[in-house]
Amino acid sequence: MATPDPAPATSNITVRRGDPLVVVTDVEKHYGDFHALKDINLTVNRGEVVVVIGPSGSGKSTLCRTINRLETITSGSITIDGKKLPEEGKALAALRADVGMVFQSFNLFSHLTILENVTLGPMKVKKLKKADAEAEAKVLLERVGVAQQASKLPAQLSGGQQQRVAIARALAMKPKVMLFDEPTSALDPEMINEVLDVMVGLAQDGMTMIVVTHEMGFARKAADRVVFMADGQIVEEAAPDDFFTNPKSDRAKDFLSKLITH
Repeated sequence: MATPDPAPATSNITVRRGDPLVVVTDVEKHYGDFHALKDINLTVNRGEVVVVIGPSGSGKSTLCRTINRLETITSGSITIDGKKLPEEGKALAALRADVGMVFQSFNLFSHLTILENVTLGPMKVKKLKKADAEAEAKVLLERVGVAQQASKLPAQLSGGQQQRVAIARALAMKPKVMLFDEPTSALDPEMINEVLDVMVGLAQDGMTMIVVTHEMGFARKAADRVVFMADGQIVEEAAPDDFFTNPKSDRAKDFLSKLITH
């Protein structure tokens, strides 16, 4: 069920780069008796933008968090660029450096300036010299539109600005793939677009992205592929135009009809 048939619905999925970067195979996840992920099979290719959508509780965020092992899996395997996710230790830290993560809550260090937040990882993990780390951080802060805020503390920034800093911080590690777990759900409506605009820019630049979101406009605009989850399973995956205009499953039809009417 989780693996799409080579049917016309998926025939026009565009993949802009090529070789598989993230491969999730037969993944199961249990929390005690609760079966959170059921037989998940998903391949995300280099340069591809995959948007994961579905009702609350469908397993979207859990899937996102398993890809950098913030959540362990019960069975199955996940590989990043051909390497299986290690259990723990230095190997896991090294692989995590390849996987950028942006959360709902911005998770910035409140006692550090914006510039210090962005330079911390490259200096600690990648052993970059402070001057080099700061030079790269300033370029990234410019890219996400908050260069003027570099000397401020996170509490002095709006939510939208903080989330853009969080994106810059993830990019500073030069990740191979970026994971976004509901990156705009904690933001006021007027701040959502400023974050989505940055994400669209990343997509256009060829960053491999897995995005869990309720923002259907972003899915239509930036996704190569939409993955629809319900009840811990991948129910359907298709190119955005196909999915939004011609969903195949009753669950997807029901989900989309509620979006349109509310």
